[in-house]
Amino acid sequence: MSETNTPGLRTVEQQLDEVLAAVTPLPTRVARLHDAGGATLREPAVARGGIPAFDNSAMDGFAVRFDDVAGAGAERPVVLEVVADLPAGTADDPALRPGQAARIMTGAPVPADADAIVPFEDTRGGLADSLGVVHVERTPSGRGAFIRRAHDDIRPGDTVLEAGVVLGPLQLAAAAAADIPELTVSERPRVVIVSTGSELVETGRPRERGQIPESNGLLLAGLVEAGGATVIGRERVDDDGASLRRVIEELATGPGRADVLITSGGVSAGAYEVVKSELADALRFSRVAMQPGKPQAFGVLPSGTIVFGLPGNPVSAAVSFEVFVRPALLALQGRTLVRRPALRLPASAAWRTPPGRRQYLPAAIDRSDPARWTVRPATHGGSGSHLAGGLALAEAYAVVPAEVASVAAGDLVDVLLLGG
Repeated sequence: MSETNTPGLRTVEQQLDEVLAAVTPLPTRVARLHDAGGATLREPAVARGGIPAFDNSAMDGFAVRFDDVAGAGAERPVVLEVVADLPAGTADDPALRPGQAARIMTGAPVPADADAIVPFEDTRGGLADSLGVVHVERTPSGRGAFIRRAHDDIRPGDTVLEAGVVLGPLQLAAAAAADIPELTVSERPRVVIVSTGSELVETGRPRERGQIPESNGLLLAGLVEAGGATVIGRERVDDDGASLRRVIEELATGPGRADVLITSGGVSAGAYEVVKSELADALRFSRVAMQPGKPQAFGVLPSGTIVFGLPGNPVSAAVSFEVFVRPALLALQGRTLVRRPALRLPASAAWRTPPGRRQYLPAAIDRSDPARWTVRPATHGGSGSHLAGGLALAEAYAVVPAEVASVAAGDLVDVLLLGG
């Protein structure tokens, strides 16, 4: 997304480029399949075995010689002698002479002498035909009918999965089917989350005037886990700086150093901005041409820990995480794609956008017409950075370029679907 540079503000791309330039992928580990779910593959997964492993039956029926049953029909069935019964898992390879067949179940190895499968439905007796005879009432479509050929999907030595993909259930099942017992995956980023502000108290505790429940820690922890990383610490600190200094010292000297520190709050232009006062020499404090999320801080501590200073308002924190932190977490894991692909959907309602800043609007998707999804603001409050309750209704961000002053119903809008 290309936009003109607003005086005094960095573009989103400038800020993100700085972030990604500071990221070096983490070390790798070798994981058994049962321990690799959700991890990022760092080396290609190469098949040890083929898929299918051998010629096998695609149907419950009878393995036959095609020449024996050519011309079979309901009026003139072909009668074959059934000389074997082959369940899935059998190692038998019975010889089939002309005029003979073997009853076979789905997945069982096809006898070397057979070149077609007749499904039970195409015989007179169906499943009841066992050792004895079978009456074939329909000619198979051709040689090889209903036979899954060995290595038709994957051959030994083929690359099953490329490096850089996340290992979900489908990917792990493919690796297992190709007889790959272990995968080389990325270590998960270790993340510490710090919510700043003397006004914050734990949810459910009695509050004094001016205090609010602390929600950003839970928000960011969930987003971190969804991004494939691990939260190793969550802190809530006030605005005097001593608690934040303690956290930073532990990050620098403790045995379990975090790869990433995420703070929320304390990065704006107010009088009690603890992140700004304590980390002025370590971080770059910027104003980015986006709404919400204009104030941003970023840098790397001498210990190597990457630091994100996010705004404190919940919607600002969520959007800032999506735009800057999530791509960094994925890059640390060696992901091929670090940005969500955008859909382009028509707006079902009109809304205004901030002048000179790219808007990330918490949005809802109307899927009632599967051929024409539409997007609308999740709440009547638009992209107000304080509207934490509205985040519960958001399933996407509608992204509107800085030069667009308003969105009209029917306008096409770029949309980032959330949830993964």
